[in-house]
Formats: sequence, C-alpha cells, structure tokens
Amino acid sequence: MPIRVHLDRVLLERRMSLTELADRVGVTIANLSILKTGKARAIRFSTLDALCRELGCQPGDIVTFEPGPPDDPDGGED
Repeated sequence: MPIRVHLDRVLLERRMSLTELADRVGVTIANLSILKTGKARAIRFSTLDALCRELGCQPGDIVTFEPGPPDDPDGGED
C-alpha cells in the first residue's frame, strides 16, 4: 500500500513508549501495534486526532503517501 505509517519514528523522537501512548489516547496496545507495523487498513479520524494531540504532531508526521504500485490485498496469488 502506498500509505506508510511512521508511528515508530515519531514515538522514538518523542521518547515515548507504545504503552504510554496507548494509555494517553485510549487505544489498545494491540491496535496501535497493528497501526505501527503498517498492517492497519483504516484509521479513524478521532484516533488520528488523539495521536496528533498526544504526540504534538501533524497527521503528515504519522502517515505519508509514497507513490508506487498498490499492494495486492490477496497476497499476490491468482
């Protein structure tokens, strides 16, 4: 998918753990981990708002668009 998530970089820059962020935004560690690893297929605006508020950043600091072919959602098998 050409949308990339940079949550790990932002957390490192803020010296914040995933556990601390989860507590602050009210999202489970498991869900943040899915987002952080780029396996999430969607994110709610309310979650993005809470992440930006707690991390002191803009949405573009967390997610970016990188042009290229879209990932095959079926894993490439025909």
